[in-house]
Amino acid sequence: MNAPPIRGVFASPPFVRYFLGQSFSYVGDGLRTIALPLLVFHLTGSALSTGGAFIAEIVPFALLAVVGGSFADRVDRRAMMIACDAVRCLAMIALAVLFATHHLTVALVYAGLATISACAAFFMGGQSSSLPSLVGKENTTLAMSALVGAESTSNLIAPALGGMLFTVFGPLPALMANAATYLASQISLSGVPALGPERPVGPPTLRELVADVRLGFRTLFGDAGMRAQAIAALALNTLGFGGYAILIPFLKRDFAATDAQIGIFFSMSAAGAVIGSLLAGRINRRWPFGKMLAIAYAIDAVIFTPILVAPNIWFAACFWMLASAAATFEVSQILGWRLRVIPEALVGRTFGAVRLFVLLGIAPGVLGFGWIADHVSPYAAMCASALGFVLIAGIAIASPAIRDEAR
Repeated sequence: MNAPPIRGVFASPPFVRYFLGQSFSYVGDGLRTIALPLLVFHLTGSALSTGGAFIAEIVPFALLAVVGGSFADRVDRRAMMIACDAVRCLAMIALAVLFATHHLTVALVYAGLATISACAAFFMGGQSSSLPSLVGKENTTLAMSALVGAESTSNLIAPALGGMLFTVFGPLPALMANAATYLASQISLSGVPALGPERPVGPPTLRELVADVRLGFRTLFGDAGMRAQAIAALALNTLGFGGYAILIPFLKRDFAATDAQIGIFFSMSAAGAVIGSLLAGRINRRWPFGKMLAIAYAIDAVIFTPILVAPNIWFAACFWMLASAAATFEVSQILGWRLRVIPEALVGRTFGAVRLFVLLGIAPGVLGFGWIADHVSPYAAMCASALGFVLIAGIAIASPAIRDEAR
């Protein structure tokens, strides 16, 4: 089921309703992104424990991505996404109640994040598979750029607000607001027409699930361009998320940042992401895909390194913002490209395989850089992340399978 070509993604009323639902959810995610890591850091004072919050959020998502993709190609996607938001809403309410009653522990924070992450794996499988049916395959990069832009715009506001709320009231307002936004997303999605597949056949059996996982990986590794991008993404995610996981300790210890300043820093990063998503939509298909991606890799690698010599937090924030713009441009272009080249019936399974593969390095990266931050210094960990990123980006740029890709 593929929608006919349209003049701009917002000319599709179903996409507009879908977009609004996702925007509500993104606001809550932005509040959670700042509140829970800050909460863990305040409870433990440890960079490694703070990194554990990212592991609890990423690992279940990566491991269940292939399962979510299999479900997305077989069951009613809209119903699946609404159910996922319902569970996420209840999980945030539970965390808020535990905090309010003074029963919240780091282990329970991790458990809540893991639950939310597991639901996100199924939700994102439905999201990526739904776009061709909403806007047509030729508009997928524009649609993906719009969604990434909405997420980035939400993150522009939510972290600064979350940081200030955390400073004044603690994490409870952010937790409750996050629950409310998941509820709003459910209401919005319920008004969207069917998101496919055209003939849902029900959840896969275990044998079908195994076959779907194999098919997703076979599709991924059978395409030279997709394979090369996935390998590069695996290495870059290991370094990038390792640096991101120790960002709060880095800002706290090297710049004596307050919680409110950290919230503003995250918002500036999101401003860069908004710029990157807007550029991705405007430049879509004007230049060959591979050349655009290589240029973005080069810019990202170069502009990240001045953070290592930043004289103050705001100098670092400016260059982090620029690096975020380049990274978001890369992600928007890559996701849109995948949706163009993957057969529609295989989108969920292939995206699941890609997510699992490219996220495999995040947990080792977070643990490794967290250990360096705790036992050497957050600055040393950030240096290792930045210099490693430059090396891997250079190798990716030199790869003909990436640089010369023109589909």
